[in-house]
Amino acid sequence: MRRLGSASMFLFLILAAVVTLFPIYMALLNSVKTQGEMLTNILALPTTLEFGNYADAYRKTDYMRSLWNTVVVAAVGLAGIILFASMAGYKLSRTPGKLSSFLFGLFVMSTLIPFHSIMITLVRISSDMGLQGSAVGLGLLYIGLGVAVAIFLYHGFVKSVPKELDEAAVIDGCGEFKLYFVVILPLLLPITATIAILNMLWMWNDFLLPLLILTDFKSYTLLLSTNMLFGEYNNDWSAILASLVLAMLPVIVLYLLLQKYILHGISEGAIKS
Repeated sequence: MRRLGSASMFLFLILAAVVTLFPIYMALLNSVKTQGEMLTNILALPTTLEFGNYADAYRKTDYMRSLWNTVVVAAVGLAGIILFASMAGYKLSRTPGKLSSFLFGLFVMSTLIPFHSIMITLVRISSDMGLQGSAVGLGLLYIGLGVAVAIFLYHGFVKSVPKELDEAAVIDGCGEFKLYFVVILPLLLPITATIAILNMLWMWNDFLLPLLILTDFKSYTLLLSTNMLFGEYNNDWSAILASLVLAMLPVIVLYLLLQKYILHGISEGAIKS
């Protein structure tokens, strides 16, 4: 029975992997086909490899400009989320009391609010603050939307850091900021990597918020530039799929580099909260 259970679990994991990777396989397969081949049979192998689709997608989406805008959005968002959430999570964890519990509860409860219920208000506020049409402004909005979950994870992870380190650093003459940046922050690397990759995937692949905030073609992210390839009467599917492959390559590389931290960081942060 134990072997049967292990075999069943192994087969289930293989099936889950196939289901997960199948859309990526289809995008890669059809991105090197001609438009006619793809429309005839999307599952068939290409007769010739049309790598010109990638050159076409690169040109039509102004790839380097779109990539730069996406990197700016992600960099601003990640920097703010990691800085503010780590400081807040550390302080709330190290300062027990009713006020800390109340504030932590507010952050956790805010994660239950659906984005669509605040979407119109958020667009109005961003317009009043002059954030619309700016990649930096979009990154600032992502800070506000992503900081609550990050605080929850940091709050739990800080509990695994011994308080004796704080006391020893204070005895050695560390001030509060020096204690945090020199002693505590380096110890938060596993959960920081987890938060970074999760938020990176979210911001890189998000379409709705950039569509609402970015009003100028020059500030478009990769997905918004890809959306420009959809026409009213005709869709250039070969270029669209090639553009999607180009858009996901950077974040896949980042995920592969940081994946070993994800499971450890999530389990530490969630279990100890």
